[in-house]
Amino acid sequence: MSRFDCVESGPAIEIFALSKAFKEDTFPQKVDLGIGAYRTNEAKPWVLPVVRKAELEIASDESLNHEYLGQLGDELFSSSATKMLLGSDSKAIAENRAFGIQCLSGTGALRIGADFLRRNAGFKIVYISDPSWPNHRLLFLHAGFQEVRTYRYWDAPNRQLHFDGMLEDLRNAPEDSVVVLHACAHNPTGIDPTADQWKAIADVMEEKKLFPFFDCAYQGFASGDLDRDANSFRTFVDRGFETLCAQSFAKNFGLYNERIGNLTVVLKNPSPVVNVRSQITLLVRGNYSNPPVHGARIVGKVLNDAQLNQEWKNCIKLMSGRIQDMRKVLRENIEKLGTPGKWSHITEQIGMFSYTGLNGPQIKHLVDNYHIYLPKDGRISLSGINTNNVEYVAKAINDAVKQFP
Repeated sequence: MSRFDCVESGPAIEIFALSKAFKEDTFPQKVDLGIGAYRTNEAKPWVLPVVRKAELEIASDESLNHEYLGQLGDELFSSSATKMLLGSDSKAIAENRAFGIQCLSGTGALRIGADFLRRNAGFKIVYISDPSWPNHRLLFLHAGFQEVRTYRYWDAPNRQLHFDGMLEDLRNAPEDSVVVLHACAHNPTGIDPTADQWKAIADVMEEKKLFPFFDCAYQGFASGDLDRDANSFRTFVDRGFETLCAQSFAKNFGLYNERIGNLTVVLKNPSPVVNVRSQITLLVRGNYSNPPVHGARIVGKVLNDAQLNQEWKNCIKLMSGRIQDMRKVLRENIEKLGTPGKWSHITEQIGMFSYTGLNGPQIKHLVDNYHIYLPKDGRISLSGINTNNVEYVAKAINDAVKQFP
């Protein structure tokens, strides 16, 4: 008898199970529309040229070593990431009431932020969008939040933002609830509020005394414009909200396995900064002690070198541009086939993902008969679409929709 015979099998994590099934599939026309990682038009992973250049410069710098970082990480990286998010003219930075903390990618930043809000600020209830990135629910529960509630976001019949429902649910939320907001390129729907809608959301949250916690996984990657993709967060900061934002550099730098993230903290005044930093230091110490340095050095170097920074901006424009092009071509091919239904939402959405609206039998048909891998909610990664497979994917969707209306 093992002490652990009582341990039950946990459910498979769908997106990684899909990826494994895709890799093991020998069908020559298989297509991976599941994993949220950028792919070239040849369906290959892409290391950004500017990242390779920065790595070579770092490797040749003999003054660098592999000593431990402090609990809060590389200061050049975190301050640069915070400045990228808030803007070079940020009053919050100038007034020393905003700071960043290096974390283990966006997930780690979310978890450290959630731990801080629960343990040190007394928050108990968190709201996430319906639908949302599945890990949001899991990590807030693991952080000890008593309830994870949802606010309406996706209007399924019309395949658009359920804005009125979202506002109604936020108005009904108890005071001092945390609300997780996607800064740009909402995952999984790809639908973002407009600038005016963000202001209306801020109005309700200010009135109801709700705490905004932003998840920013796609700055620059969504539209190709760093400032545009940060406007939602800056709207709240400019309104005087205290807020947190979890930043990830997996997508916009292609540093998926380096786990580089930043938790930006914005306060009303600088007086609590020292105490807040000290408590977060203890949370990191009791979790993973300190973060890795390699990816932080890459991002810090690129963000602080004018030439490298421009090369990086060109890279994110290329990536976001290719995905936008594939949106257009996929929609054109689907509509050209006379596929039943409305497909304009594919080009109205933004970022890496499209919430297609495909139902369960249609999705199963795509996986079983066409070897096109996508999760059960119908979310597809547009980076998996390319000029070589877009017609095949469109024909498969057309067949699935017609067979299983």
